[in-house]
Amino acid sequence: MFRLMGTVHDILESNGRQATLQFDFDRQVVEAAASYMADEDGGVGFLYSGWCQAALPHRRLPDSKGWQVSGDRFCLIVEPGMRRGLGGEPVHVGVPFGSRARLILIYLQSEALRTGGREVVLGTSLRDWLERMKIPVGGKNLAIVREQTERISRCRLTFEVRQGNRIGLANQNIMDSAIFLEPAEAEIQSSLFAQTARLSEPFFEGLKKHPVPIEEAAIGAVSNNSIAIDIYVWLAYRLHSLSKPTSISWRALKGQFGAGFAEMRNFKTKFLPNLRLALAVYPAARVDEDDQGRGLVLHPSKPPVAERLVGSR
Repeated sequence: MFRLMGTVHDILESNGRQATLQFDFDRQVVEAAASYMADEDGGVGFLYSGWCQAALPHRRLPDSKGWQVSGDRFCLIVEPGMRRGLGGEPVHVGVPFGSRARLILIYLQSEALRTGGREVVLGTSLRDWLERMKIPVGGKNLAIVREQTERISRCRLTFEVRQGNRIGLANQNIMDSAIFLEPAEAEIQSSLFAQTARLSEPFFEGLKKHPVPIEEAAIGAVSNNSIAIDIYVWLAYRLHSLSKPTSISWRALKGQFGAGFAEMRNFKTKFLPNLRLALAVYPAARVDEDDQGRGLVLHPSKPPVAERLVGSR
């Protein structure tokens, strides 16, 4: 079923975007694949493998509410941070959420690996990168980026990994320090706030040991869709490590990607179109729906970024 995705890329390459839109493909899939294929920059980003298995919420939660996402062998809990309140009591800032939070996290981790240090300077470099991801930073988007950066800087993570009857536990922050400089009113539209972020040592060490390379072109093509981003990075992490076709049940997929969906049918209705979007920007991925309708079958596939390119970055 999903292997037909390769046909989209073949038709685009042979006939172009307009002709491909005349075929019986979802328009979003065609647009994402065309955007991905048109990108000639070849940029490579990185993400800590833990984020490829467990991700942030897609929508805003109440500011005081934590977030949990679980699989058969892992669990991620995100606790909202707090900041100084005007009435003398601290207030919750809420957990990070949505596509912008994911893009900021990818940028932070990619820059840290590129420079080899925990300190990441934001500002115009983040703005330029977001614009490469097709997110112009100004007006409303600037306010969103500000908010998500603060949420990321203040939240706390708990990773649980189960092996047999043993549970490993790691508590950490994403950042252990950050400096915020509020811009003058006249700068709001023209420049991103200057900020320095320092990744926490445990988070940075985990990133260095287990980085997952991803294509910036792929992320840019689905940059407004947090579910498609999550599915893409999961496939980037999972497929190339397989030695044989592997079945994943709908129950397991819902546990990993469907927090917030009460009904399985509602989850599948949302998940499948986003899977197609993720496959549109990962042409080498081989994924089928199980013949019995029990879930997906993942096949060993080439990683989105060749190993020789990873080593050259």
